[in-house]
Amino acid sequence: MATKKTKPTKKTLIGLGLDAKDGHTRVTVGENYKLVGGSEETHGVMQEKAIKMNEQLKKRGKTLETVSREEFHEIADKLGMPLLDPHPHRDN
Repeated sequence: MATKKTKPTKKTLIGLGLDAKDGHTRVTVGENYKLVGGSEETHGVMQEKAIKMNEQLKKRGKTLETVSREEFHEIADKLGMPLLDPHPHRDN
């Protein structure tokens, strides 16, 4: 019996904007991110932060697949990206 080959998991940054009131459906798909919804302003901010996240990862020689959770949270915090899985703040 043949064994099933599994593809490596590709991680994706997801952005969801909920403040659109103009009837437009905004969708942006990048190499490792998908952004959906939001007002024109909100969607633009999500685009900017996704691009800056990728710049920070590249600067560190990392990808979404190779960056540690802690380092991802550090970058997201630096960029002001709200996360659904917030990293607990440490008192240091």
